[in-house]
Amino acid sequence: MMVYLFVQAELDLEKGLEMRKWVLSGILASEETYLSHLEALLLPMKPLKAAATTSQPVLTVQQIETIFFKVPELYEIHKEFYDGLLPRVQQWSHHQRVGDLFQKQASQLGVYRAFVDNYELAVETAEKCCQANTQFAEISEVIPAWMSCCLFCPLSALLYKPVDRVTRSTLVLHDLLKHTPSSHPDHPLLQDALRISQNFLSSINEESTPRRQSMTVKKGENRQLLKDSFMVELVEGARKLRHVFLFTDLLLCAKLKKQIGGKSQQYDCKWYIPLSDLTFQAAEETEPLSIPQVPDEELDAIKIKISSLRSEIQREKRANKGSKVIDRLRKKLSEQESLLLLTSPTMALRVHNRNGKSYMFLISSDYERAEWKDMIREQQKKCFKTFSLTSMELQMLTNSCVKLQTVHHIPLTINKEEDESPGLHGFLNVIIHSASGLKQSLNLYCTLEVDSFGFFVNKAKTRVYRYTTEPKWNEEFEIELEGSQTLRLLCYEKSYNKSKTNKEDVESTDRIIGKGQIPLDPQMLQGKDWQRTVIPMNGIEVKLSMKFTSREFSLKRMPSCKQAGVFGVKISTVTKRERSKVPYIVRQCLEEIERRGMEEVGIYRVSGVATDIQALKNAFDTNNKDVSVMMSEMDVNAIAGTLKLYFRELPEPLFTDELYPNFTGGIALSDSVAKESCMLNLLLSLPEPNLVTFLFLLDHLKRVAEKESINKMSLHNLATVFGPTLLRPAEKDSKIPTNPTQPITMGDSWSLEVMSQVLSKLDVTFGDFFRATAVSGK
Repeated sequence: MMVYLFVQAELDLEKGLEMRKWVLSGILASEETYLSHLEALLLPMKPLKAAATTSQPVLTVQQIETIFFKVPELYEIHKEFYDGLLPRVQQWSHHQRVGDLFQKQASQLGVYRAFVDNYELAVETAEKCCQANTQFAEISEVIPAWMSCCLFCPLSALLYKPVDRVTRSTLVLHDLLKHTPSSHPDHPLLQDALRISQNFLSSINEESTPRRQSMTVKKGENRQLLKDSFMVELVEGARKLRHVFLFTDLLLCAKLKKQIGGKSQQYDCKWYIPLSDLTFQAAEETEPLSIPQVPDEELDAIKIKISSLRSEIQREKRANKGSKVIDRLRKKLSEQESLLLLTSPTMALRVHNRNGKSYMFLISSDYERAEWKDMIREQQKKCFKTFSLTSMELQMLTNSCVKLQTVHHIPLTINKEEDESPGLHGFLNVIIHSASGLKQSLNLYCTLEVDSFGFFVNKAKTRVYRYTTEPKWNEEFEIELEGSQTLRLLCYEKSYNKSKTNKEDVESTDRIIGKGQIPLDPQMLQGKDWQRTVIPMNGIEVKLSMKFTSREFSLKRMPSCKQAGVFGVKISTVTKRERSKVPYIVRQCLEEIERRGMEEVGIYRVSGVATDIQALKNAFDTNNKDVSVMMSEMDVNAIAGTLKLYFRELPEPLFTDELYPNFTGGIALSDSVAKESCMLNLLLSLPEPNLVTFLFLLDHLKRVAEKESINKMSLHNLATVFGPTLLRPAEKDSKIPTNPTQPITMGDSWSLEVMSQVLSKLDVTFGDFFRATAVSGK
């Protein structure tokens, strides 16, 4: 056995040393290419220098020295390195040493420092000389970069080669060191060369940080990067992932090229618009465009995979598993997060070039859309003249995006280290009190957004406060949090222009007059008391109060102690008292929603005002005869919220504690026919009040889903809302985490699956039975 292990170790070492040879062969090929680029730069320098002393110079001696500064020295350094490395690779043996060559090259990086420090001046001087001298412009455009292949490269691209080489040299040393055994004589020399190279690169980055956000453009102006982000562009009905860059004078849309063979990151420019030519198109100004929607069940499946992968990474880290396993999981996580970024957004941002084409981005949040618009409009006040970029200028600008980008990960908000805060899971009660600082009377309302899986979703909306400078809403909302870290608030002026009504897109109807956000700090929100805060926005201040309830407490069902009232009382007790098969509260709420809420966007998903919900709860509990009148005057989301609260406060979930384990087993069946049969039998096993009430609700939810094109609530969306409420384990079986930042991924996912199965598969089976039982109980 020992002999076998020794032989295996020798074979592994042999393979590693063979790989070292291939890495060095690749370095040689790269050096040969780089030398040809330096030779191409030197080619025009000699005749230009000779002409500079004549009566008809193309450039002055000072201009030549500025443009070609340190290029001859760089050529000599790399020619010496190449000439030393080539024979050693040709006469290869596993004991061959090359570390001294790399160490010497690293010690000469001071020449690169001088070149990099002069680089911007060299490019600027070359551009000015091209504009002033047509002869030099022609020379700089047609420099042969590969003498043997007759390929040409512009001067500006060749001048960038040494800058790019600085980063590449460090990566090359990493690769070579990786395949050099620690016992090899080269190992300490390569380590020393890598240390020198990394220190040099760090110092270059630190010194250039204040300048990273800008680049020189014509006439000495300074083009600065203001904002960049990964976004989804809609191109001929298909979603395309883009990286969008907003500069001080233009908007550039680029595509990230695939990295092949270890090449550095590169962008391909898809289009650009000078800000002086950019306009925003409202929905009514364009032809109706169908935005391709990804089914909600597919989005939820992606979210479940993301949660599962994050949990798996945490388990592997705690078990101290190898980095390869964790790297593989992180790669899968990144793929799922990128897929979610591409498929989630549905809100349109339209931009138009006055001289040409229109483009559409899809964004997940009205807040984000307003941010882009505000920043562009603000910058447009400083942009007066139109312009166009030459192909060389556009290429240079696109290449600069690699270094200028501030956002490096896809997607933006969720691709974080696993040990960072995963956000809050539970319920957040928010009271929007009032706003102050308005200069004129307006019709105002507010909306609340929270992030879920990295994307912001609209969760609540206040009533419109009519024509005032000091609106006092004092409305409370209960918002479900799924790993949320930020609360956003937007304040709108309500438009009553009926010609512009558009339920799908607030952009074309109501104007945002202010927006702001606050972090959801788990430490600050842990207490039971309300936390008061103020969100400033464009001179306006909105006063809020917040209180957080973790999943552990929000889903805890209390034993039934009440006999009077309906909330928190067993459903069998209520139906027996009322002599009905379906509780009166369920019938009343569903009838009112069917009367005026079937086309309400986000019905059952958007939160109702908590004070209205509490008022209705008290009215039903005290058997108030005016409850019907109260409901007719309230926002329909408050009625939907009252119904959800009733089911949530039942001492036992509608699907019962007893049958909970059976449902978990049934939904796990792989055979679809067996699964459907199991669900049917389990539902028929429910106590009669539970079964008939559920069928009554089921019939209603089917009708809601029929209006999906208007209300945006599919059967899957409805299952997401009602699943965790109707289908929960008994407290003794519950595995609800005590940590408020820990998600309940598996329980939520299968309760959602049960509800989806029931809603989508069992409608025909129960149709006749429903009409024979539930309707008679009205």
